[in-house]
Amino acid sequence: MTRDLFHNVVKNALIKDGWEITDDPLFLKVGGVELFIDLGAEKLIAAERNNEKIAVEIKSFISTSSLADFHLEIGQFLNYRVALKVADSERKLFLAVPDNAYKTFFQREFARMVIQEYQLEILVYDIQNEVIVRWKI
Repeated sequence: MTRDLFHNVVKNALIKDGWEITDDPLFLKVGGVELFIDLGAEKLIAAERNNEKIAVEIKSFISTSSLADFHLEIGQFLNYRVALKVADSERKLFLAVPDNAYKTFFQREFARMVIQEYQLEILVYDIQNEVIVRWKI
């Protein structure tokens, strides 16, 4: 399994944000296939005394075609969401994208339409500072 270029950036950003990395990668076996989501993490929510669990699929969006990257990532994201619903329904799935891609491609009307249509959860990360700059739920 090949890790995304910014795997460690997002992992470090989640840790800085108070998340405990529980799975690297998060392995699921569903419907006769094996899937590997980049990261699984959880955070203790003190007020509720329970854990919030997430799965994070990390993407770099560095190819020459952001649209081609977007097509691939949305398909993968939707497959992972179905698998999580069956195998680990407590986890919320996030697509992690770098802030430069979020500020450019993800602001286009088509990208916003797809995000809304499929109710995608987006985590935006800063590559240089290794921090999460936005959770878009």
